[in-house]
Amino acid sequence: MADVNKGARPLSPHISIYRPQINSITSIINRITGVSMSLAAVLMVWWLLAAATSASYFDFVNGLLTSWLGLLVMLGSLWALWFHFLGGVRHLVMDFGYGYEIKSVDFWGWAIIALSLVLTTASIICLSTF
Repeated sequence: MADVNKGARPLSPHISIYRPQINSITSIINRITGVSMSLAAVLMVWWLLAAATSASYFDFVNGLLTSWLGLLVMLGSLWALWFHFLGGVRHLVMDFGYGYEIKSVDFWGWAIIALSLVLTTASIICLSTF
């Protein structure tokens, strides 16, 4: 039987009518931070390999990673680490059957964002004392 209404069906839910929720946003960010931490790990391995190669090559790579752009990337990586860690803890708690109420999901979504920023700031303060 042919579908005579083939192109006239709406997409559901379509992006123009769907309001993003905090749990969907944190889920997407959690996936993005997982990928970005993999890329940051590649940068750290590159830095270690440069240290093992030669002093001049290490100075070049270290100069890149300690430039304003490199420090911004490392800052973002530190935030991604905390965000991803806290999201993983939340999912671990949810695996035990807790936190599925709408208010709880919304609260922990916002809490993960706030806590990741607080822990990133605290990490920078602690690291700057060394």
